[in-house]
Amino acid sequence: MIDRAGLAEFLRRRREALQPEDVGLPRGQRRRTAGLRREEVATLCHISTDYYSRLERERGPHPSEHMIASLAQGLYLSLDERDHLFRLAGHNPPARGATSEHISPGLLRIFDRLTDTPAEIVTELGETLRQTPLGVAVTGDTTRYTGPARSIGYRWFTDPATRARYHPGDHALHSRVFASGLRKMVTLRGPGSRAAHLLDLLLAGSEEFRTVWKEHEIGIHYNSVKRYVHPEVGDLELTCQTLLDPDQSHLLLVYTAVPGSESHEKLQLLSVIGPQHDMLRTPPEA
Repeated sequence: MIDRAGLAEFLRRRREALQPEDVGLPRGQRRRTAGLRREEVATLCHISTDYYSRLERERGPHPSEHMIASLAQGLYLSLDERDHLFRLAGHNPPARGATSEHISPGLLRIFDRLTDTPAEIVTELGETLRQTPLGVAVTGDTTRYTGPARSIGYRWFTDPATRARYHPGDHALHSRVFASGLRKMVTLRGPGSRAAHLLDLLLAGSEEFRTVWKEHEIGIHYNSVKRYVHPEVGDLELTCQTLLDPDQSHLLLVYTAVPGSESHEKLQLLSVIGPQHDMLRTPPEA
């Protein structure tokens, strides 16, 4: 059963405890509100200000699990705080660990400071949870996919458009890396896992995957430089650095170019051009 009073108080306390700079927002002038404004929280949580305001006033409909998950992420809650919020709303908390998509507050704070850098937060299956604007400009909006297509490893073997972003000379290595990574996850997570489900789909739907899978390779990795083919600025060579959140099995990937290089100049151009051309595309059906 929902605890409306407890839910309203917890939301209000968490909102008042956050400052704009904590969540990547400008402070602005004439700020009188303690912490964040309700409209700022609503924007962070992708809900209407009216809906959020009613929750703080102990009114409105019973929030769904999806709504509570959005609130927990938008308010930068820890896992313990997220679970408490779910219980106040009358729901069982989601599972923790590899299947969780709740990004830790610490990882989000780092991500929010990468405003001028291509970066993304991904799951262990290569599902993009967040991208910086420059990250979208480089690879397209990869958060918009649904179903199995959320995994870049799945898209690699099923969607030719995914390969078009990467240098042809590296395609064979990408195939080996994705197959090797999936083998590791299937062994680690076991039968019935999401990794095992992706394996079944790829074995049934991709001849190339079946061929690579038969090699039984494990531990295949990229070197630090990834080569991209951008539809507007051409070839890009970017160094990828990775930060792991071991509790959630999330990875923060940060891409940089050597200062003064041609790729560095192209990144600066993309920061001006932006991702408009990608925002107009529709992803393939999952």
